[in-house]
Amino acid sequence: MPYFIRTGATAFTPTEHVEGAWTTEEQHVAPALGLMTHLVEADHRRRRTGDELAISRLSFDILGVLPMDEVQVEVRLVRPGRTIELVEAVLTHGGRPAVVLRAWLLASLDTSGLAGTDLPPLPGPDAMPEWDPTQVWPGGFIASAHVRRDEATPGRARYWVRTDVPLLDEPTGPLASAAGLFDIANGMTVRADPAEVAFPNVDLTAHLVRAPRPGWLGFDTNVTFGPDGHGLTSSTIHDEHGPVGTVAQTLTVRPS
Repeated sequence: MPYFIRTGATAFTPTEHVEGAWTTEEQHVAPALGLMTHLVEADHRRRRTGDELAISRLSFDILGVLPMDEVQVEVRLVRPGRTIELVEAVLTHGGRPAVVLRAWLLASLDTSGLAGTDLPPLPGPDAMPEWDPTQVWPGGFIASAHVRRDEATPGRARYWVRTDVPLLDEPTGPLASAAGLFDIANGMTVRADPAEVAFPNVDLTAHLVRAPRPGWLGFDTNVTFGPDGHGLTSSTIHDEHGPVGTVAQTLTVRPS
């Protein structure tokens, strides 16, 4: 059973694997972000056969919670171009916008001779012990994730995540599948007990230097709480071949 089942041209119904972590009566937003990424990629392929661009940034604004119910996604081209495009996707429930994605797509050029990074490497998944995130979080989405984690302190960890659950009941690419896991970062090394402090994220932005390859997705994550109810979960993301980019999430920190 996938995370979502297509129930119309622009309509999708979540399965039990989408149950949220803050409450199981709402969707975990992570699979929805992957779904929106897939639909942006599919729309792009329809428009530009043989002349495709690559997604370099995914910026999601989370406008509200989503019940475990059918959602709709519409995609539109904001800024057309031969080598650069800006595309927007809006996910709605009952006519109310719930998530807005703006994605930059860029032409791919051969810069292999210039490639390099000072981002520290991440030990492979086999170098980290298995960890069960359902010890901290309820819900079908968290239960669907396999995690290997090395936690230094609360709020600071390196870990690998993968899932055996398909994103959708149709083929999806490795970037969309990875994007469906990006939002898990805010729960894999908690700075405070979520039973005592709520810290949901209101956005997620991923900057990518290349597309992730299938398999394990690695995170090197820091969680920061400020003194005024604001926070940040910041991660470098990897596949098993090296760094892929970064993910940042703005948090609203709310003690009980």
